[in-house]
Amino acid sequence: MADHVRVKSHWPPGHIRTPAYLRGKRGVIERGLGPTGNPEKLAYGLPGGTVDLVRVRFTMAEVWGPDTAHPADTIDAEIFAHWLEPADAP
Repeated sequence: MADHVRVKSHWPPGHIRTPAYLRGKRGVIERGLGPTGNPEKLAYGLPGGTVDLVRVRFTMAEVWGPDTAHPADTIDAEIFAHWLEPADAP
């Protein structure tokens, strides 16, 4: 997986564990957290299998826009790898 990623900007129905305010935003992988059960499947009693969980770091400017009070500050979020794509992807 690339170091620079973008959170996919899609809106599937159902139980979603990716914050809406981060969809479409670019960040940098801070570290991998390993495989875990897929809560988007397990919430419905379906076999979830495992998916990798990744900690991604975003700047406040990326998340809230360049006029935010502290644009260089960061926020980390744990996001499942299937929600991430290379940052240069369209």
